[in-house]
Amino acid sequence: MSPALLPKHVASVVKYQKDPLRALEMFNLAAKEDGFKHTWFTYKCMIEKLGFHGEFEAMEGVLADMRLNVYSSLVEGVYIGAMRNYGRSGKVQEAVDTFERMDFFNCEPSVKSYNVIMNILLENSYFDQAHKVYLRMLDKKIFPDVYTFTIRMKSFCRTNRPHAALKLLKNMPSQGCEPNAVAYCTVIGGFYEENYRVEACELFNEMLEKGLCPDIATFNKLIHALCKKGDTQESGKLLNKILKRGVSPNLFTFNIFIRGLCKEDNLNAAACLLDYMSRLGLSPDVITYNTLICGLCKGSKVAEAETYLHKMVNEGYFPDDFTYNTIIHGHCKLGLTEKAFKILKDAVFKGFVPDQVTYCSLINGLCQEGDIDRAMEMFNEALAKGLKPSITIYNSLVKGLSQQGLILQALQLMNEMLEDGCGPNIWTYNIVINGLCKMGYVSDAHNLMNDAIAKGYFPDVFTFNTLIDGYCKQLKLHNAVEILDRMWTHGVTPDVITYNSVLNGLCKAGKVEDVMETFKEMVGKGCVPNVITYNIVIESLCKVKKVKEALDLFVKMENEGLSPDPVSFGTMIHGFCENGDLEGAYQLFRRMEQQVHSRPVTATYNVMINSFSEKLNISMAEKLFREMGDSGSSPDTFTYRVLIDGFCKTGKVDSGYMFLLDMIDKGFIPPLTTFGRVMNCLCVNHRVDAAVGIIHLMVGKGIVPEIVHTIFESDKKKVAAPKILVEDLLKKGHITYYAYELLYDGIRDKKLLRKRQQRNRSKTLTSGVFI
Repeated sequence: MSPALLPKHVASVVKYQKDPLRALEMFNLAAKEDGFKHTWFTYKCMIEKLGFHGEFEAMEGVLADMRLNVYSSLVEGVYIGAMRNYGRSGKVQEAVDTFERMDFFNCEPSVKSYNVIMNILLENSYFDQAHKVYLRMLDKKIFPDVYTFTIRMKSFCRTNRPHAALKLLKNMPSQGCEPNAVAYCTVIGGFYEENYRVEACELFNEMLEKGLCPDIATFNKLIHALCKKGDTQESGKLLNKILKRGVSPNLFTFNIFIRGLCKEDNLNAAACLLDYMSRLGLSPDVITYNTLICGLCKGSKVAEAETYLHKMVNEGYFPDDFTYNTIIHGHCKLGLTEKAFKILKDAVFKGFVPDQVTYCSLINGLCQEGDIDRAMEMFNEALAKGLKPSITIYNSLVKGLSQQGLILQALQLMNEMLEDGCGPNIWTYNIVINGLCKMGYVSDAHNLMNDAIAKGYFPDVFTFNTLIDGYCKQLKLHNAVEILDRMWTHGVTPDVITYNSVLNGLCKAGKVEDVMETFKEMVGKGCVPNVITYNIVIESLCKVKKVKEALDLFVKMENEGLSPDPVSFGTMIHGFCENGDLEGAYQLFRRMEQQVHSRPVTATYNVMINSFSEKLNISMAEKLFREMGDSGSSPDTFTYRVLIDGFCKTGKVDSGYMFLLDMIDKGFIPPLTTFGRVMNCLCVNHRVDAAVGIIHLMVGKGIVPEIVHTIFESDKKKVAAPKILVEDLLKKGHITYYAYELLYDGIRDKKLLRKRQQRNRSKTLTSGVFI
């Protein structure tokens, strides 16, 4: 006689069978056994199994069978399980339908059922519907419990009303319900989410004073919200408080903190925390290592991430697909594709199977390096291994081809996408349109956009911005404005980048009135200008010497909370200088020095030095030059040139000469006009030797006419080069005829002197031999 089949046996089989449909077969077979009848418990196990694995059609079949065989008042828990599974899968309507059917099938929902459906609605942002369910519950004289109140408070917090949640928390005792730690932590989390840190901290302390201490699971939820906002410091303070009350952190606590520290880019602290876990006797898991490795790779510390990969393996953990893909992507992002391939080879040896993410990272890395052929090889390898190419991989290849100027190949690849059943998206078109615009083929890019629209792909703001910028750079402003008008037709709102491109084009074309009109239109349509916008408009006004209006706009920018950058100051200073207001320019320059984020740069110094030099205030120009080094700005060729010109104009020939030598010594090559100006001044001041020295210095540095390089015999070149150079300088108008004559004679005298010296040396040697 075989032993009787009991419900607990069926429940165990269902529970431990991994395949839900296989479990259902066994469940149905059990029903055919003589003397066996399913109970609410076996139905519950089967329904939960099917729901958990998303087999909802089969689950509904079992529910229908259960209603026929089990007394309705016993199965509320089964309905609750079904609702939770629907909610977990985002099937909110199905969860609601299950709740509504409970009444129909004579299963009166209790407060538990109401709590579950309210929470599902809340988690899916159906706040009004959740409130209606709450009112219906009250209408049916079902009294809320602590979980009901907690769900209501969560609803207030999710809709940015933590103070309303606090009021409800305080009123709970008057409604016969004492708040617990979960209720407190819900409101505390709401305050932190809205940056009411003081209120949150006070409420946390109040909770502890009342003897309510959250368990580690509740506490983890609270700090998870905080760490997601990047506030690990505050989370640490809260942790210290509960540690004093005997609550011990678990693995999830540390994982949350490590993720938060990585989000804050505090990677050293995250790594130290992982090491500290071991000292506490807590073993990290794969998620711990993956979190740290991901943070390190995002922070471009791929070598350190690789160290933790090896440490992970050495401690007996198995890296998963996420681990390897993260490190491979990190190497590719830094342009270290060879290192990425080495990691891949080692990973494959250990059983890792490359997926779409792997190939996408490698193809991206190879395209960034310009190695399109190898990128195509990787693409074909992925196809050969049966991987269906994704839109991301195709877009990576299209981008790589476009960046290399291989537009025809990129378009061909787009056609192949359709053949492979992976149609391009608007981003694919955007990549090629951007590539065409960068190459100057804006009309072709425009045609491609029209082709995309004809095929049902709707352009986005990036598409329009790319075309507008392309037309503006070619000063085809009529076309740019036409595209701007089309944006509104297609329901795309121009952003600040759109308007900046148009404004810049109008500014470059010198259309000041149009610039101001477009700026007013931009503000009128609710598009907020940024610093770049103001810089363009200020430049446009300064170009037509409307410096007062430009200054008003500069002040307006500051009043609106925008900090002027070096370009803002530089443009205004240049405007003052061009308008002859050197004093106003100097005051603004000194004010710029006091700014934290807008210290003068080389270009700003050059404007001031040039203006003072032109006004022959060379002492002030030289003073600013000396200040440059202290402020961290380095002089360039222009700085030296205007200073040398200023010295020569004011008769300070020695200073001009010394600055020229210093300029050459610093590695700058002065223009021929600067060389000529210094030599002219030296000749006028009867310092021909110094001027001739400059000619020989130029020859030594290779600053000579091309014809000199055609002389192959070094001795002849050495003799002819100075003479050819002097003649070339005269011919190009860089030296006067007076200087030319003196330099020519000076070069010849030098030659005669050298010959005489050589002759004397020869005589000395000969005399020595005879002696």
